[in-house]
Amino acid sequence: MHMIAHAKEKHHLLASAPGVLGLPDLVPDPYYIQASIYVQKMSMYNLRCAAEENCLSSSAYRSDIRDYDQRVLLRFPQRVKNQGTADFLPSRPRYTWEWHSCHQHYHSMDEFSHYDLLDASSHRRVAEGHKASFCLEDTSCDYGYYRRFACTAHTQGLSPGCYDTYNADIDCQWIDITDVKPGNYILKVSVNPSYLVPESDYSNNIVRCDLRYTGQYVYTSSCTISTY
Repeated sequence: MHMIAHAKEKHHLLASAPGVLGLPDLVPDPYYIQASIYVQKMSMYNLRCAAEENCLSSSAYRSDIRDYDQRVLLRFPQRVKNQGTADFLPSRPRYTWEWHSCHQHYHSMDEFSHYDLLDASSHRRVAEGHKASFCLEDTSCDYGYYRRFACTAHTQGLSPGCYDTYNADIDCQWIDITDVKPGNYILKVSVNPSYLVPESDYSNNIVRCDLRYTGQYVYTSSCTISTY
């Protein structure tokens, strides 16, 4: 009897030990990205909010750019699961969140995801995008888990067993490839890219995809979790 009690006490100490349990673990879904990626052209007039949040490449901010000029966007969805044992919470306290009036939402992290387009041969970055976590919430959950975070409740986070999903048609869910030439590339999607929020495992935070851009269309294959 004493041995059983001792074993239970030891298990309790292990469960409460920092770094062993009680941390979130974000994992992006590579198949979700690969299934729905596409290229879209949009005028600067329709990208004014996105431009305010620096979601376009540097050439979009030249003084000679006009409302009718078009940008070429590589759009893709993103679904991130918290498969850890604790909530993933924004890195900044609530009172420091920034209100963006154009999109009518708060930014709770400077950067929740980062998107890079790399040259397939040299792995040099040719274009980049970023997505501030303007609506970090439990979009859906696995069976037996329940949504607890929603932007409407003024709380942001991602519960264990739940998914935060961003559709491809929302602002900044893209890379501006206006200045990218047709060719072969690698799409790199990183979540919690600066490790601002502690996780139990950082080795599953990146998705890499092979990508061929024709100048009109994009063909994506081999999207997988990567360690770099």
